[in-house]
Amino acid sequence: MTSEDAALGRAGALLTIDLDAVAENWRRLSAQGTPAECGAVLKADGYGLGAAQVGQALAAAGARSFFVAHLEEGIALRAVLTEPRIVVLNGLLPTHAAEYSAHRLVPALNDPGEIAAWAAHAAALGTTLPGFVHLDSGMNRLGLAPEDQDRLASDPSALSGITPITWMTHLACAEETGNPMNRAQLQRFRQAVARLPPAPVSIANSSGIFLGPDFLGDLTRPGAALYGINPTPDRPNPMMGVVRLQARILQTRRVDTPMTVGYGAAHRVEGPGRIATIAVGYADGVLRASGDRGAVRIAGFTAPITGRISMDLITVDVTHIPEPLAVPGALAEIIGPDLPPERLAASAGTIGYEILTSLGRRYARHYVGGAL
Repeated sequence: MTSEDAALGRAGALLTIDLDAVAENWRRLSAQGTPAECGAVLKADGYGLGAAQVGQALAAAGARSFFVAHLEEGIALRAVLTEPRIVVLNGLLPTHAAEYSAHRLVPALNDPGEIAAWAAHAAALGTTLPGFVHLDSGMNRLGLAPEDQDRLASDPSALSGITPITWMTHLACAEETGNPMNRAQLQRFRQAVARLPPAPVSIANSSGIFLGPDFLGDLTRPGAALYGINPTPDRPNPMMGVVRLQARILQTRRVDTPMTVGYGAAHRVEGPGRIATIAVGYADGVLRASGDRGAVRIAGFTAPITGRISMDLITVDVTHIPEPLAVPGALAEIIGPDLPPERLAASAGTIGYEILTSLGRRYARHYVGGAL
């Protein structure tokens, strides 16, 4: 029995997550972003890979600032990380302010109402509370709009009781190094901060770290790059691969024209061949749009996905693979060294972020490295 077989157990597919690679990616991003502190974004359960496990590995590597999207994510992460700063990017739920302070969570304050509610909560406790204040610089998603920034600059007393503060913004086009939007956002952010009380700033996401020293600020917020996604799409990936997804071959069969394969009879067989059916589907994050476009790797051979992707199954053409290598029980690599998440994403017309965060819960999950 191989180590993969042992880890796979009764599951149809095995998801291996390399925590040492995550930690090494954080170190590389930290070095690239020096002298800024390097944080870590663990939203969406650590981009689908396990916020608790990833968070512990990163804390052991030296990370001291973590970012999540929702209050519940912050509470769950605080249960395993007792010391680091945890920032909730989606902001303050004003009626739940006590839960943020009870769990020592820092809200990213996205509008004047959130600022007022957090300041009022600090006053009610008779103390001060930390807060990130999000200044929108052109994303037009979350953060104080320009007119709100003007009002805050005119009356900074609205921040009474909120200390220490970090001013933050979010880049819309950081992965496009030549996009003028990057410099425009930086300029707007600098102009806004210049009129506000002095405080540290946080600008760069994963790709922003590679835009140059002007974008580093005092604290960077890498996310996808930690998990192996290329933060520099126009250049070779400076990150280590983190994820390997392998799935069982359940069955193989011979086909010939005029046979068809899969739902809708969408794929017509053009001649004699062999088809392998593999235990993974769109319920597991192999998106339906990859049908007849994506590929897997079996014993070092590339096998194209053939026909539509089902909820639980995909079919691949193994005609060119020696029969003893593509048999029931053998493993097909869906994501791995030769098939990074971006490759699967491209076949589905999406991005690697969506692939990682769509990975299902039916896999046998196997963590390697770290302290686990």
